[in-house]
Amino acid sequence: MPSASCAVPDSGRPGPSSLWRDGDFRRLWVGQTASQLGEHASVVIVPLFAVLALNAGAGELGVLRAVGQAPILLLSLFVGAWVDRWRARTVMVVTDVSRTLVLGAAAVAGLLGCLGLPTLFVVAFVVGALSVYFDVAYQAFLVRLVSRDQLVQGNSALEGSRSAAQIGGPALGGALVSLLSAPIAAASSALLFAVSFLSIRRIRRIESLPTRSEHPPRLWRRIHEGLRFVVSDTLLRTVCLASAAFQFSFAAMMTVYLLFLPRELHLSGTAVGLALAATGPGALLGSMLAARLPRRFGHGAVLVSAAALGDGVFLCVPAVHGSPAVTVPALLAINFVFGMGGQLVNVTVMAVRQAVTPDGMQGRAAATITFVGMGLTPLGSLVGGLLAEEWGLRTGILVTATSMLLSPVVMALSPLARLGRALPSA
Repeated sequence: MPSASCAVPDSGRPGPSSLWRDGDFRRLWVGQTASQLGEHASVVIVPLFAVLALNAGAGELGVLRAVGQAPILLLSLFVGAWVDRWRARTVMVVTDVSRTLVLGAAAVAGLLGCLGLPTLFVVAFVVGALSVYFDVAYQAFLVRLVSRDQLVQGNSALEGSRSAAQIGGPALGGALVSLLSAPIAAASSALLFAVSFLSIRRIRRIESLPTRSEHPPRLWRRIHEGLRFVVSDTLLRTVCLASAAFQFSFAAMMTVYLLFLPRELHLSGTAVGLALAATGPGALLGSMLAARLPRRFGHGAVLVSAAALGDGVFLCVPAVHGSPAVTVPALLAINFVFGMGGQLVNVTVMAVRQAVTPDGMQGRAAATITFVGMGLTPLGSLVGGLLAEEWGLRTGILVTATSMLLSPVVMALSPLARLGRALPSA
């Protein structure tokens, strides 16, 4: 494991009480909010355009989602090794500019009548690849920006921004696709990535680069170091397994879910966006609770109970019937609970991961967990499409929602469940 640190010295970081007074942290928060809002909008815009405008079937939607998720499997490990050797701020700025250009080009193609399924496949893959770079970089950058005793507070704030994105992104994307057009919807996401670029590029604090030897380790060796570090740590190894179980099942469930809402429940694009957006207020509450509950009840107890509640609530979806006046409030409640539980897990797990990982390994640790945890999402999306075609939408949701409970079971049987009120140390 490399001993060199790429972190900014602690003396240059804000103290616990001054986190929100630090201008650089505020700029990161604004940029993160805008970027996540654009990402969540595009995640809804692309599938809804395929279903509503191009009449894509379950199999085609599964392939489309798999194409957008494939970069997680293909690129995460390489990105982690790369980010640990470069300034994370630069990576975030470049990816924001690139996503702006890609979605802007998609908007132009749509206006010219060229935005078909092949174009959507390309857009989904490229945006997904750029998002892998951004997500790994911002996780590594937070550790370089704030002190370790601020990690829970900083993660809570950034995950809160992601919650705000979950509130506005799906609703904005669904409404624009339904009321206006896919090109305008794509242009709105491009604009949000541009806002993120303008905010993050104004961060003044300069990251110190890792000390580079005359003969730096080869890329594959650095990737191997990250894999070995995560596998050798019991807590991180468990996080990988639990995340893989959840992400595979969630990808399968969401593929069925995005078909279930407009075709089985006959909801409009606006209603679909509204239902999905309910995850945001729940996640916002989860972010607020994540700053308090682990310190009161213990990190392990919060992780297991929040995962069981958030994942288990989707078992209610197959029972939803009736008119939109009945189904939409029910879906709002389900997605709210899911957002709250999921966000509690996300913030707590991220704080644990960052606390047990040395600064010079942060990018590779994040990328390794992303690779293992989310690498199966393309397969999950394909399985979800297959289940929807072969077994029907309600049965498909029941099966995939049940499989989501594997994640809290893995955590309950592991040392993660025994974590106390204090975070472990590296």
